[in-house]
Amino acid sequence: MQTAKQLIGGRWLTTVGAHERLGEAFNPASGEVAALFAEGSATEAQAAVAAALQAFEHTAWKRSPRLRAEVLLDFATRLDARKEDIADWLVTLNGKLRREALGEIGAGISELRYYAGLARNLFGRVLEVEPGCYSSLDREAAGVCAIILPWNAPVTLLIRSLAPALAAGCTVVIKPAHQTAVVNNLVLECLSSDARVPAGVINSVIESGTEVSRFLCASPDIDVISFTGSAKVGKLIAQSTANTLKRLSLELGGKAPALVFADADIDKTVADIVAGGMVMAGQQCTAIARVLVQDAVYDTVAQRLAAALKAVKVGPGNDPASQMGCLIDVANRDRINALMDSAEATQRVLLRGRVPGGALARGAFIEPSLVEVQDLASDFIQNELFGPLLVIERFSGEDEAVSRANATRFGLAASVWSSDAKKSRRIAARLRSGTVWSNSHNRLFAEAETGGFRDSGYGRLHGAEGLNDFLQTKHFYFETNP
Repeated sequence: MQTAKQLIGGRWLTTVGAHERLGEAFNPASGEVAALFAEGSATEAQAAVAAALQAFEHTAWKRSPRLRAEVLLDFATRLDARKEDIADWLVTLNGKLRREALGEIGAGISELRYYAGLARNLFGRVLEVEPGCYSSLDREAAGVCAIILPWNAPVTLLIRSLAPALAAGCTVVIKPAHQTAVVNNLVLECLSSDARVPAGVINSVIESGTEVSRFLCASPDIDVISFTGSAKVGKLIAQSTANTLKRLSLELGGKAPALVFADADIDKTVADIVAGGMVMAGQQCTAIARVLVQDAVYDTVAQRLAAALKAVKVGPGNDPASQMGCLIDVANRDRINALMDSAEATQRVLLRGRVPGGALARGAFIEPSLVEVQDLASDFIQNELFGPLLVIERFSGEDEAVSRANATRFGLAASVWSSDAKKSRRIAARLRSGTVWSNSHNRLFAEAETGGFRDSGYGRLHGAEGLNDFLQTKHFYFETNP
């Protein structure tokens, strides 16, 4: 059985301590044990941080932009060559559709190639402040970075932090999610096999608890933390790193609204909302969670959306006929099921998703649901539900649409659906959201920055700004006068 290991100082290990501990990773579609992972602790985390610090301070990595660019390009090539095998494991351990898995790996490959180009373009600036007096503003690597990952998109979310960190010249310690640690191992093997990368530049420590994360947050040798996950955990990280004043990049929860106006193309809009809401079974922070519909077309959209969601075929990710996979585990399936029990008692339920019977009953499968909610204080609107459960709401005009969309603390992504381009642009300017799409959703690119407002975090990932969290500016002053 495949075992995910720790990567510390250039060596793949199960432990650096006296006792080896192995945990189990499950196939959420069947409930069966699919892989093992080495359980890390503060001991492994300390060794990984020490290796990363040694590599940062005593190798030429941070001063070798051309080497870093070549390494990232070759990393992309190796990842492309192994994508089929990695996709198999991603489907097995995460439960998503195979096309979603391949799309995720493809996005990671694109990200690596994009940052390979930027690695050779880390320009500072020089100015003459007075005659013969010069200031040089140099862009330098920030230091040792910790990357803390969730399970829902382990390839994309790893590479979108790892690629800019390495392009900037940083060294890294990664803490992958234990559920999908085998996937992260396979990706990192595409990099660790490159003999040009000094030992310690890249390290990884797996755990199922919080001891490693707590160590990384407290360590004075960690300069940057890049975290993707819930707003609750992101706030705990911000609090726990205050004493060491680490730089933080936090992409946290989302509650993405789709604003549907009466002049939208209803057929296309409904189809795209289903795709944008049910991606990864709704387990994506930018997935559509709220559907806000103008009065004039509300009944039509509600009826068509319920019918379209009911038609979604739920099944194993490796079945080409499946249109939505399962949740990450049975506990989350049962959580969504309990939410729907509550909805039936307190809200108007337009579609109740059920746990399928037969062979699928053993896994974490549940059908899509649609709930009508108008009370903005409702937990169904205010909380991130992270599953195949859409909330539908009614609005009258632009002002109410914007007011409702902005009525939560989340501000990661949104979309506007209208045939009036000027209206879409006008609405987008008023939304408190880091990304707004027009007549589309979840269009993400290596070249375009993403990030959140308010409880959805701070910092930006992707794009040229994605390098900023991993770089610092040094001012060097010199004079040429006698």
